[in-house]
Parts: sequence; C-alpha cells; structure tokens
Amino acid sequence: MGNVSSVTNLGRSGVADWLMQRVSAYVLALYTVVLFVFIIANPGMSYDTWAGLFGQTWMRIFTLMALLSIGAHAWVGLWTVTTDYMKSALPRFLVQAACGLTMFVYVVWGIQILWGF
Repeated sequence: MGNVSSVTNLGRSGVADWLMQRVSAYVLALYTVVLFVFIIANPGMSYDTWAGLFGQTWMRIFTLMALLSIGAHAWVGLWTVTTDYMKSALPRFLVQAACGLTMFVYVVWGIQILWGF
C-alpha cells in the first residue's frame, strides 16, 4: 500500500480506516431501513409497540452496532475533515479532542439508555 496515514492506529495504513467507514455506513443504512420498515408496518404505533421492538435482544445488539458505527464513522470523517482544513496544530487538536469526547459521551450514554445501566 502507499502512504495512506491511519486515523485510528488499528491498522498500519488508512485502508483499515477506509474499511471501517464503509462497513459502518452499511450498518447505519441497514439500521435506517429496518426502522423505516418497522414504522411503515406499524402505522398506529404505540409506546408499547416501540418499547417491544427495543426490548428484544437482537434489536438491542443491532442498535449497539449502530451506535458504535456512528462513533467510528464520525471519528474517521471528522478526523479527515479537520486534518484537511485545519492547518494549525493546536486548534485542530482541540477540535479533534472535543469531537472525540463528544462521540465518547454519546456512545456511552446510548449504551446506558439501551441496556439500562
């Protein structure tokens, strides 16, 4: 591979980041389709129907996958944007740190809501 830098340092090149962003995009697209179909299939949906969907283990796992996919996708995307457009190191670091902290809080908060910790 060429000189593609890695965002996450999970791989030796940017190919792992590229793959992570593509896979997370597919997970998010599939999650959106599942929710859209569920909403269309239940026109007079009540809170109990909605709670019943998210009470099932497969949906909790699928939602957890979507939460983690949002975090990974956002991290790779924001890192790329800030690296491309913010040339000064300190502001770029501060923005990336704020984005990373925000994504971490959202993911942990989502897990807490989803699994009831």
